Amino acid sequence: MKDYKLTFGLKLFFLLLFTSCTIVSQGGKDLDKYIKDQAIPLSGFTDLDLLLNAAADSRLVLLGEASHGTHEYYFWRDAISRRLISEKGFNFIAVEGDFASLYELNRYVKNMPGAANSARDVLENLDRWPQWMWGNEEVLALSEWLREYNDDLPADRRVGFYGMDVYDEWRSKDAVLGFLREHDREIFRQVRSYYNCFQPYDRDSWSYARGVQQGRPDCSAQTLAVVELIRNSRDRFVDLSDYEFFYLLQNAYVKHNAEKFYRKSATRQDASSWNSRVHHMHETVNRLLDLYGDGSSGIVWAHNTHIGDARFTDMYNVGNQNIGELSRVHHGPENIFSVGFTTYKGRVMAGAQWGSRQQEKRIASARRNSVEYIMNKTGLPAFYLLFDDEDRTHEEFMEPRGHRAVGVVYNPVNEPRQYVNTILPLRYDAFIFFHETKALNPLR
Repeated sequence: MKDYKLTFGLKLFFLLLFTSCTIVSQGGKDLDKYIKDQAIPLSGFTDLDLLLNAAADSRLVLLGEASHGTHEYYFWRDAISRRLISEKGFNFIAVEGDFASLYELNRYVKNMPGAANSARDVLENLDRWPQWMWGNEEVLALSEWLREYNDDLPADRRVGFYGMDVYDEWRSKDAVLGFLREHDREIFRQVRSYYNCFQPYDRDSWSYARGVQQGRPDCSAQTLAVVELIRNSRDRFVDLSDYEFFYLLQNAYVKHNAEKFYRKSATRQDASSWNSRVHHMHETVNRLLDLYGDGSSGIVWAHNTHIGDARFTDMYNVGNQNIGELSRVHHGPENIFSVGFTTYKGRVMAGAQWGSRQQEKRIASARRNSVEYIMNKTGLPAFYLLFDDEDRTHEEFMEPRGHRAVGVVYNPVNEPRQYVNTILPLRYDAFIFFHETKALNPLR
């Protein structure tokens, strides 16, 4: 069992050292030697045994990434997930992706009625930028493995694959209306009248947010009314399975929480929009745990900025929360196992700006005295660490250091700003490092 009583006290001391995003530790002369002694080399699947044993009894295993476009992060999250599912009985994977479109992949891997003919058919039809984030060869391989694995299981025990993010809200709105039109015309008419609030904005959430910013009425009461109407009408859908009702209700939650996210993004200059999205993802994962029942366990794939506990980073200074923090608080730290990933240098799939074409870009070598710089001094090509009390009382290891954070947009000119100051042994339970990484392999 993890004991964070001591480390929470240490956290308060070390967070006083954080500035907004400029602090760089000057220590680390002997830290690389300490890390090398603790490192577990990583080259084959059996090298994961110690990590799997450490994570096995967790309610949630959170698997991060330092970018949204790196092959090794997807490959090794896949390897960990397959073993957690096949050896430890984990029930689902929830990813930082859109719910409505990725539910079609869930239909396929569980061989549900109306499923596509192949995972490729689903992934090649993803149409919201950045398509490469889930429409790639790495996710395709995992999806086909899940389908084959599930084919040997009864329908109620098949492992699911879900998007947990707040985006693609118009497709979720369409899904709610389409489902209700088929199953309950009376509720359909009520929900349609509520959603008419968005009619002036032509399916453009930023247009809606700007309208609210300019003084037009918002639609928050209407989207909440839809959620409450559906949630309180379960007895009208007695012919629906729990999974079908979950699909209907979750799409309503997406539309409701997307309204909040876009409105706050446009009208408030604080952490509230970030946190509204984070809370949506956290609550989605908890709803999945409820859906799968007592004793269920899940795997979460998301960026390190969502996975590693925000309280041990400079995100804390501006009030940003994340899934790692919320999960530890809600379920208890002993029930959460969080794994960060990073690289010293390599290639990444990204856009030059939001919405631009995908490009394979070179990631610059890590900044001096960053987490990645210190890890690279070990001379090991790939390894992982399992953090324990010794690490969490090691003076140099407990110093805050810059830790790489690349998004779907990457410009090497902005490299100095793409680090999150971090107390590494407190932010994660385990950490995987690669000296050099390759770009993700998009399907198109």
